[in-house]
Amino acid sequence: MSNLLERYAKIVGDIVIDHLRQLARPLQGMKVVHVNSTREGGGVAEILSWLVPLKQELGLDVKWELIIGEQGFYQCTKQFHNGLQGKPLVIPQELLVTYERTNAENADRMRRTLKEADFVFIHDPQPAPLMHFCPDRKGKWVWRCHIDLSRPYRTVWKYLRKFVVGYDASIWSLADFAQPMPHPLYLIAPSIDPLSPKNIELPTTEVNGVFARYGLNPDLPLILQVSRFDHFKDPLGVIEAYRLIKAFTPVQLVLAGGGAADDPEGDQVLHEVRMAAKNDPDIHILLLPSDAHREINALQRAATVCVQKSIREGFGLTVTEAMWKGKPVIGGDTGGIRLQVVNHHTGFLVNTPEGAALRIRYLLKNRQILENMGRKAREYVLTNFLVTRHLREYLILMVAMMHESADRIEM
Repeated sequence: MSNLLERYAKIVGDIVIDHLRQLARPLQGMKVVHVNSTREGGGVAEILSWLVPLKQELGLDVKWELIIGEQGFYQCTKQFHNGLQGKPLVIPQELLVTYERTNAENADRMRRTLKEADFVFIHDPQPAPLMHFCPDRKGKWVWRCHIDLSRPYRTVWKYLRKFVVGYDASIWSLADFAQPMPHPLYLIAPSIDPLSPKNIELPTTEVNGVFARYGLNPDLPLILQVSRFDHFKDPLGVIEAYRLIKAFTPVQLVLAGGGAADDPEGDQVLHEVRMAAKNDPDIHILLLPSDAHREINALQRAATVCVQKSIREGFGLTVTEAMWKGKPVIGGDTGGIRLQVVNHHTGFLVNTPEGAALRIRYLLKNRQILENMGRKAREYVLTNFLVTRHLREYLILMVAMMHESADRIEM
């Protein structure tokens, strides 16, 4: 067993690792390509940062490619993201032309890699048309959707759908997100890496050090939301909830996050958040670099209560990260958060700033309940949302697609 797999075995047990090796055996040497739009910033990049090396560790020949575009391309794909999550909008034709042209150019650049691959996993809308521009492909192509598509704006989805219906399969985070397709649909929930700098155990001195580093008051309860500055994460609603709490209980709020290379709206949302904070000394807005993983880890461990008050969410990795650190999470009652937060057991699901404020006040007054919820949250992540489960399901999908006409698969 390799050193990396040995480290995971200490957390999940040897049997889980042996199962992964058994599943990977028929896939040895297969060429696998993952394509997304950025190596840092956002959940997809985080997932691929561990998924790719672990597949390599198990003997697969895996490459991670990026689709590269100019500003117009990212403006278009950001509007795709908003529209697919239900926002009515009209994408200008010139942006759609840029979108398709960018995919065609990237397909030419990656043609040999994509043509020779046994499996190609295309992540989200940005590179979705790549298959359309690779007619001489030989392997299986899978579109992996990380977005909440439960109620898309139909005009946007109709345009994108024409590029993904021809895939051999698609992967969705929840059944509610999946759209009808003529190919097999698979459900694979995302996960976190317990060995990453964002999730490893930290010394108490490093956790406590965030109070001095960011000017926080160690004597006040700390409410924390970690997320990109995005309207769908509802940072303004979090500030409103904080003010409702502060009217009764002294607290402090930290909104910590950064941007992503493929999100051109982040600066505008950050400006709106700063305006809403109105120089309140107990609201701390932290714009962190994309590699500030230990800082986020320490903030989550230092927090009293963690929040993810999204109004739409494919799957909030920050929710699972906080739960892994023994924190109950106040989450928006939407999308993938419903899969992570078991209401009244690992946290609370809320729909309004008033609801978030009520639940946070309840936990601050009942510290024993807060601690019990935190223990349940960590156990729930251990069972359901670690990388080894995620990797196992990817391997099962690949083996199944290799033997798609077989009634029985011998491992």
